Amino acid sequence: MDLMTIGTFAERTRLSPKALRLYDRLGLLPPARTDPVSGYRFYSEVQVDGARLVALLRRLGMPLPVIADIAAKPAGEAAEAVGSYWAGVESVMADRRVLVSYIQAKLTGADMAMYDIQTRIIPERTLFSISRHLHLNETDAFFGEAFARLRSAAPGVHGIAGCPFLVFYGEVSDDSDGPLELCRPVAPGSAVDPAAGMTDVQLRVEPAHDEAFIRVAMKDMGWPALAPAVDALGAWVGEQRREPAGALRQVLIADQRTATPDTLVCDLSVPLR
Repeated sequence: MDLMTIGTFAERTRLSPKALRLYDRLGLLPPARTDPVSGYRFYSEVQVDGARLVALLRRLGMPLPVIADIAAKPAGEAAEAVGSYWAGVESVMADRRVLVSYIQAKLTGADMAMYDIQTRIIPERTLFSISRHLHLNETDAFFGEAFARLRSAAPGVHGIAGCPFLVFYGEVSDDSDGPLELCRPVAPGSAVDPAAGMTDVQLRVEPAHDEAFIRVAMKDMGWPALAPAVDALGAWVGEQRREPAGALRQVLIADQRTATPDTLVCDLSVPLR
């Protein structure tokens, strides 16, 4: 097998020797042979296409561990993985475009979006809840596990007062960990059974109260898409000279897993004194 020096391989692949040495250390693009005495690296012709693929993927801003995973796949699977990665990037960029528009509106004092803000009376109810300090990348796993446990804990309650809801005591992001509380209204007289693995489940009775809310479609869920609605709720409470009785909530009125973009899935709400 004919081998080429790292300098020649760098010219063929348009990757610098510095980059090639980094990719070797990471196990992403090891040389075909390394001289045991001098440490010189030698590469083969069959590695050229793979090295060029690495260079192209890096131009997408793809992290090296993701590139290593893709490079190990057959061509068809690798192509699908590149598509999945880029779909995720576009989703993040779409969220950031919304955030940019929101920040610009805040800085310039532009008019806030108009929302249909309604109120309702929530009766006294018994709640089971689980609280966690969570960063954004930990929320999906928490929801799946916590929802299943709370659903099995006790009989639920019918109607809007029986919908599970999330309470945001602080921002949940890459940097901030809330905390976040998942609550499920249950039948009066329900009790927590520690033997059933419910030692971290809290039981409390929430008094009757008014609640201001905005109904939100699936396409408008998530942050920062909900930020203007949060602002609108806060402004409305102030204008009505009402006083919040607790932190911001998301009342989960429909299953988001099966929702279409226009499905109404959530009430963004504030309890009122």
